[in-house]
Parts: sequence; C-alpha cells; structure tokens
Amino acid sequence: MGRPPKGSLQGIDHHMTYQERTEGILVRVRPAFSLADSSPQEGRFVFTYHVEMENQGAEAAKLLFRHWRIHDSGGEEQEVHGEGVVGQQPLLAPGKTHEYKSYCVLKGPTGHMEGHYTFERSDGSRFRARIPRFSLAAYLPGPEEATMN
Repeated sequence: MGRPPKGSLQGIDHHMTYQERTEGILVRVRPAFSLADSSPQEGRFVFTYHVEMENQGAEAAKLLFRHWRIHDSGGEEQEVHGEGVVGQQPLLAPGKTHEYKSYCVLKGPTGHMEGHYTFERSDGSRFRARIPRFSLAAYLPGPEEATMN
C-alpha cells in the first residue's frame, strides 16, 4: 500500500469524536496525530487520544480493567490489557464523568483502535463498556506548509 501522499487528510476528520453507550456508560474518544512527537521517516507515528466516560445510568460503576486492540497499517496488531486507566480505577456515580489522555505509537501512518472497559457495580456484577472503534491517520504537511511560519 505504501505511504499516503504528503498533505493528504486521507478522508478522515481529525477532530472527530467517536462514542458508544453500553449499560449506561457513554464512552467518547477523540484521537489526534502528534507530528511533533513523530518521526515518519523512521516509521514512528504518535497518536494521542482523549477519553471521556460518562455514567448516564442510575447505578454507580467502578472501572476495573481496560482491553485495547490496536491495528497498525505498518503490519502490527497489538492487544493491551491492564488495571484501570493511567493508574486510576475511578468510581463513576450516576451523572459523573472521568477523563484521561493517553497515546500509542504506530509503525505505519494509519490504523485503528477499539476495545472495552470492565466495570463493576456495587452488587459485584461486572459488565463490559465498549470503546468504539476509532481511526488513526497521520496528517503530514506538504512542502508549502512545512516552510510556512
């Protein structure tokens, strides 16, 4: 497939917010390409993502685990599992939100991520809140943009 043309947005809105609601938990994700942290010539494409979880249900839920599937157009597939998010296991009371920012590094200029969070209710029951599949696409400035101040 090769490299995308420089200056191409590849048909993806880089300010898009993806969202999905499961069992009263709304998960919103806003990805962005970080050119300043990337080295495209070395096959290093850094993407940040901002996640917001909102409890729209009637019961509190505690985030226990995360599970991510990361697809890289550079040919790699990764699965990431772990406790909480960025070192926290927030308890979301009804109407409350929790936000965090994180990042991933791909070898290719495009990819996508998706997954789920495992939450627990006060009665001990657990459920998975889906993380919507979201696209990652590197925006590489064309020569005229790179020389602008």
